[in-house]
Amino acid sequence: MSRLDLEELAEIELQRDEEGAAALDAVRRPSAVPTAGQDPALSMNHPFYDVARHGILQVAGKDHLGRRVITYSCCRMPPSHELNHRRLLEYLKYTLDQHVANDYIIVYFHCGLSSQNKPSLRWLQDAYQEFDRKYKKNLKALYVVHPTSFIKVLWNVFKPLISHKFGKKVTYFNHLSELREHLQCDQLVIPPEVLRYDEKLQDLQRGRPLPPAKTPPPRPPLPTQQFGVSLQYLKDKNRGELIPPVLRFTVTYLREKGLRSEGLFRRSASVQTVSEIQRLYNQGKPVNFDDYGDIQVPATILKTFLRELPQPLLTFKAYEQVLGITSVESSLRVAYCRQILQGLPEHHRAVLGYLVGFLHEVSRESIFNRMNSSSLACVFGPNLIWPSQGAASLSSLVPLHLFTELLIEHHGKVFSTQDARGELGAGLAGPGEQSGPSAGGLAVPTVPPSPSPGRETPRELEMSR
Repeated sequence: MSRLDLEELAEIELQRDEEGAAALDAVRRPSAVPTAGQDPALSMNHPFYDVARHGILQVAGKDHLGRRVITYSCCRMPPSHELNHRRLLEYLKYTLDQHVANDYIIVYFHCGLSSQNKPSLRWLQDAYQEFDRKYKKNLKALYVVHPTSFIKVLWNVFKPLISHKFGKKVTYFNHLSELREHLQCDQLVIPPEVLRYDEKLQDLQRGRPLPPAKTPPPRPPLPTQQFGVSLQYLKDKNRGELIPPVLRFTVTYLREKGLRSEGLFRRSASVQTVSEIQRLYNQGKPVNFDDYGDIQVPATILKTFLRELPQPLLTFKAYEQVLGITSVESSLRVAYCRQILQGLPEHHRAVLGYLVGFLHEVSRESIFNRMNSSSLACVFGPNLIWPSQGAASLSSLVPLHLFTELLIEHHGKVFSTQDARGELGAGLAGPGEQSGPSAGGLAVPTVPPSPSPGRETPRELEMSR
């Protein structure tokens, strides 16, 4: 993946983090002036009062080795248009300048970072480069609390810039209880939002069921249900129509009004707006996207529809086969894609062909919308297929991206009815050799086993980097 693709993937992961936080109902939207967190002793004459008043940064006692502890709380960051991020960087340096002569540690509370309040990736890069050896030398530890997939992807974006020595200072904690093993947390100013989020996570760990990643439909589903039900259910309820109504409506609207919209699909609409439209569709009520005045609304509804299918368009069965794309010789990859598609159920293949045909149209307008086949693959790959158990691993992103990009770029070839098995089989098996075990007649290249699903421990997160 290119750096641009990784940056787009980071945006997608951040949107998913927001959806997960909304499901936990633990983090409030950032406000301009938090009611708690501001130092009551803070003077309006402070040189950085405009930034300091938010309580983003706190100097909070010392650890058991006597090292100064400084906390950074993302949930205290107001929306980006209400905060000058250049001033924020200067304030960070101003605060650290008072402590960098001695050993110190930073605790970063990731909870609360959202698309509304996050700084740009360019700002993050500038910040890392501006914090020179003077700041890094005596920084003994950087504790990242409640890391998410966004952090993992972000690490990969900046990995070329980050020294090995600095990377060893980073430790990841999934829960505050793990942080307490290293610090006296009663000295820390931990925002209520972080405490609530941690409590929700602890409740889940104690055995309460995880909030569903997909909106569960009623049981039995409503006759007009559109989200969270199978393609077969939608076909049966729509007089045998193969293309689901939500998919057809959103594609038709976007084709007419959004093909040249810059950044189409790159940003998500608000969770509240998406939930409202889902409710209308599920109740069989009309939806007029013109009422929302944002082309990203129908784009988000399209992505949400795909993500909430009980079985992905590419099916669970094809997951390992898709991951095998990187083991196939470059010249044979289009044929390999076509062979996988020929193994899909006919209904899935028809719907997938309709969707990818539209994405191919979008990519042809990339000079205007800045969404080429690679950019679209970054957005849609994780929405076309995922494992039947657990979440997709970070290592699966590259083959998912490559496979989806090939579908979009070579739409005409991969969805042709020509049989690809003879062409592909000859390429994969040398003279006198036979292809290995197949699934449904498809020879699958060896794919390294994915790590078992579940939450990673701080050590595992550290080692994964």
